[in-house]
Amino acid sequence: RPGRSGDLDPGAEITLRQALRIIGRGLLYLRYFWVRFLAKASLNLVAIGFHLSFPPFLVKLVIDHVILGDPIQGSKFPWFINWFALFLDGRGPVEMMAWIALFSISAMYVTGKSGIAGSDSVEGQLGGGFDTATQTENEANYAWSNGGGVLGLAEFCVQLRLSQSLNHLLRSQLLERIKSLPMTKLDDQRIGDSVYRVMYDTPSISLLFYNVLELPIKGPFVFTNTALIFIGMYSDAPEIIALVLLSFPFQLLVVGVFSRFLRRKSQASRAAGAVTTGNIEEGMSNVMAVQSLGGNERELERFDKDSGESFKRYRILVILEMLVGQAGALGGKVINWVVLFIVIGRVIDGTLTVGDFGVVFTYFALLMRTTGSWPIIWLRIQDNVAGMRRVFFFLDLPGEKTRGIELAEIADGIVMKSAGLTYPDGRQALNNIDLEARVGKIVALVGPTGAGKTSLGHLVPGYHLPTAGSVLIDGKDIRDISLDSLRKQVSYVFQETHLFSDSILDNIRYGSWDATREQVEHAARVAGAHDFIAALPDGYNTRLGTVVSSKLSVGQKQRIAIARGLVKDARILILDEPTSALDPDTEAYLVEALHEAAKDKLVIVIAHRLSTISHADRIYFLADGEIREQGSHAELMAKSDGQYRRYVTLQAAKG
Repeated sequence: RPGRSGDLDPGAEITLRQALRIIGRGLLYLRYFWVRFLAKASLNLVAIGFHLSFPPFLVKLVIDHVILGDPIQGSKFPWFINWFALFLDGRGPVEMMAWIALFSISAMYVTGKSGIAGSDSVEGQLGGGFDTATQTENEANYAWSNGGGVLGLAEFCVQLRLSQSLNHLLRSQLLERIKSLPMTKLDDQRIGDSVYRVMYDTPSISLLFYNVLELPIKGPFVFTNTALIFIGMYSDAPEIIALVLLSFPFQLLVVGVFSRFLRRKSQASRAAGAVTTGNIEEGMSNVMAVQSLGGNERELERFDKDSGESFKRYRILVILEMLVGQAGALGGKVINWVVLFIVIGRVIDGTLTVGDFGVVFTYFALLMRTTGSWPIIWLRIQDNVAGMRRVFFFLDLPGEKTRGIELAEIADGIVMKSAGLTYPDGRQALNNIDLEARVGKIVALVGPTGAGKTSLGHLVPGYHLPTAGSVLIDGKDIRDISLDSLRKQVSYVFQETHLFSDSILDNIRYGSWDATREQVEHAARVAGAHDFIAALPDGYNTRLGTVVSSKLSVGQKQRIAIARGLVKDARILILDEPTSALDPDTEAYLVEALHEAAKDKLVIVIAHRLSTISHADRIYFLADGEIREQGSHAELMAKSDGQYRRYVTLQAAKG
């Protein structure tokens, strides 16, 4: 649904080749945690090996030689249990049962398998239903073991750490990539969709990681060992192995037909969920506008529609998975009944003992479950493939250029030569800009709304790179400079105030964590913020977002943002409409402070107010993305037919 979750990634069909490529790329993350995975796999195979070997034959011992009283001498047992059978030979039923119980209890504490009980395993799933939030958190903390006891606990702990590290790494990579996207791309991406990808799509790697690796490791191990034990003990029943192998193509056919359809439905379900998340984020971010314009009912209707669509698409996905799973299980059920009749016939004609019935059917069930799990695993990971496609799509987006010339401390300033800026949608924001801004000066950018002032300001720290001409910093083209090294020397105070849910102290020193309390207070005084901050109950320790700080005015929040810009030790200070919410006294104090700051900085002011810009060393007047006039305030006002003079006159008339 393009435009609702974001225009960067409206969704795409996932072919089989793309799915295999996504799976392979996901498995490459093994290289970061191969030691933990090797420990997990080894512990798992030990537990499985024990469960395959002992429990069925302990049941046979109980049935044939404890209950029925048949002599052990002459009975056939595999090598790994034969020693125990010989140890029990000649003992009474009570004594044999006591030894079997002791063996089972010991095994239960080591592996969790008692030997007579059916199966044992441990997992770390949170309580929850089918909601995406619970399921994805379970996936992010995915841990299980085929065993219990000490061995199962060790395996569980290793995998839990592995899952959390794996998901933390992927979430961190995705978040870092999203934050490093150019502003032109971020403008096309809704925050809610980005949150959904980081929180709900990244855990797809857990099941993808373990399920796919289960195929080449666990599956062959179980099948090979089970088949060897079965053939070694019951070589006169080859039709049972044949029936197991015959079920495999049928299940592959069912899964192969539906897998692409499942990927498409999973993709649609995730996109609908992202739309709902974006709806919540947008409504909460603009809650004041919604309430002031009476839009609560409309927002509720919009959320109801998007949420309903998300649930509908998820229900379709779940129902489809259930139908495909049942279709794949149908053939297995038929074969189960055939084998049941075969084994019962062998027991009746005396070929097999009653105890053998349990052993044969147990191993048959293991073989069926193993071969049947391979197509089912492929089926299950289709949803994970869709999630990982959404993650890898963003990881593959080109971020901002981080490498380049390390910029030394800016000594000269900025020169723009015929610079132009055209946005990806074709809008031309700037054209043929020639500008000089030197360290030690105050430069003002003036002009009507939409003239391109902010776009021009964004060229300085490289938020946008010029699409024509050049921007030079100390003679070096900005395209060749490391943006990180440039932005360390630029302090930008945006027109819209952006504050964090932290203390006022930490908000002001956000760009310079080593700033002292005295430096913070000095910057706050310059910005006219110290008095109202000191009057708060917790002063500079007041946390923004609390009941107290939510009552701060727009002007007070703007002063905090200005103080943050001032406290950063930067060679270039850019203020976008810094005095729009300031009273005249505070504005005059700030203008005076800017002149003080300009002694060792380049100060660029984007403003409308004459009182803010009139004292600038150089003023650039912009209109329609072009510089129409430049000079000092006196020089520009001396032009009787100048655009700047007409602009100032109109502003004075409105005042």
